[in-house]
Amino acid sequence: MASTPCTASAAGEILDAAASMAAVTTRQVVAALVERSRGGQPPRRIERALRLAVESARAPAGEPSCALLPDLGRVTEVLDRFRASRARLRADPVDAEARQGLDDAAYTLCVLMGRRTAHQALRSAGEYVAAYPGSLRR
Repeated sequence: MASTPCTASAAGEILDAAASMAAVTTRQVVAALVERSRGGQPPRRIERALRLAVESARAPAGEPSCALLPDLGRVTEVLDRFRASRARLRADPVDAEARQGLDDAAYTLCVLMGRRTAHQALRSAGEYVAAYPGSLRR
């Protein structure tokens, strides 16, 4: 985290994104960081998720990479599905169906938003939906 200067709020978002990608709690990600700072080796999936979340935070969200914008209702639907799967997975980390749902929703958001990482796609989708506050949403 020290290699990415940011506010406390942005650091929290990075930790939350890494936790979401690794399908663990934010506390587990923090524990892995502490372990690494003491010379230990944290779990690979947490290490990888942290690296991706930090890389994503360093890259600007920008505009979607294609000229066509996705349907607002579809983006909202997939965001809701992602959040529901993430909540289920946090409640029961071994729920294979929730993990598959989270992976499917993250992949769909990447495709819809034209992003390479789930964190970038989530951020872009959130900004996209927020840009249309008066629109009909499910």
